[in-house]
Amino acid sequence: MLRLFLKEHAAYIVFQAVLVAFIMILYWLDGFRNLDTAIYSFVISILLTSTFLGARYIKRHRYYKKITENPDKMEHMLQKEGRSPEQIQIDLYLQKLYKVYQNEAQTLYASQNRHLQFMNQWVHQMKTPISVIQLLLQNPDELDKKSVSEEIDRLKASLDTVLMNARLDTFEQDMHIEQVNLHGLATEIITENKRLFISRQVYPVIEMGKDFIVATDRKWMKFILGQLLTNAIKYTFEKDKKVYITAACQNSPIHLSIKDEGLGIPSTDLGRVTKAFFTGENGRKTAESTGMGLYIAKEVCNKLGHELVIESAVGQGTTVSILFSNQDSDLQEEKNAISENR
Repeated sequence: MLRLFLKEHAAYIVFQAVLVAFIMILYWLDGFRNLDTAIYSFVISILLTSTFLGARYIKRHRYYKKITENPDKMEHMLQKEGRSPEQIQIDLYLQKLYKVYQNEAQTLYASQNRHLQFMNQWVHQMKTPISVIQLLLQNPDELDKKSVSEEIDRLKASLDTVLMNARLDTFEQDMHIEQVNLHGLATEIITENKRLFISRQVYPVIEMGKDFIVATDRKWMKFILGQLLTNAIKYTFEKDKKVYITAACQNSPIHLSIKDEGLGIPSTDLGRVTKAFFTGENGRKTAESTGMGLYIAKEVCNKLGHELVIESAVGQGTTVSILFSNQDSDLQEEKNAISENR
């Protein structure tokens, strides 16, 4: 501690020595040649400087002890040992810094815990399609290619969900805003999920013009719409029902809606369906629910500056709408980015 104190005040000690020497030389050049007075002045200067440094060392002793010891826990930094204004301010700064650290650590822990929990659920659910495929392969009769294709589609959808969930943490690096035609995107997603529509005997209906164009990330929006369509089909247990995909813009931002004629969401679950791992009452009716589809859709919409709105009533189906807000500013930012790249 003493060595640390001397290092910190080395510049002050040198300055005092130079100052005393300068004054002595100044008096010598002025004709004052009394050696006893010079020695007396020098000794007094040393005593005053030593007294000041000694008092300062005693005052800062507890603070030096604190920062030179090996801490055994993070809370050690919150101990208030400072007495001078500088030390008190440093203690306050460390407390604020510790709060920042706690927030970052909790965020990281929550993210890791979410990934771990999701992976555990996903691995468990992947046993079902794999087991079905194994049983189909063991069947001595002709292979049911339709059933195998359905199980492979389930595997692909689950893999896409895992990959998108992993990319949420690096969303900004993977984002690319462009102008997307909603009618073309909806048609593409329906085509990719046609086997699921056919197997559940649920029919898609597109009710929108071909001129609805929004500024968004095509890949992420395709994933979101795929999740919403899959949910609409999955929770429609009656046959010959329809899923409506509509778009409108009436004195408001363009909004894309997916409406089903399924079970509907109970009012007690409606405010929680976008929480991670929340399956709710309807999720218990199917073993395929992970509680992550709507959560990821909500998170992505927030990051893209869109708004996800869910309206539902039991027995009357569910309507999920995406409001594409701030389209003018998004398009302008995209144009600016393109200009800068050029």
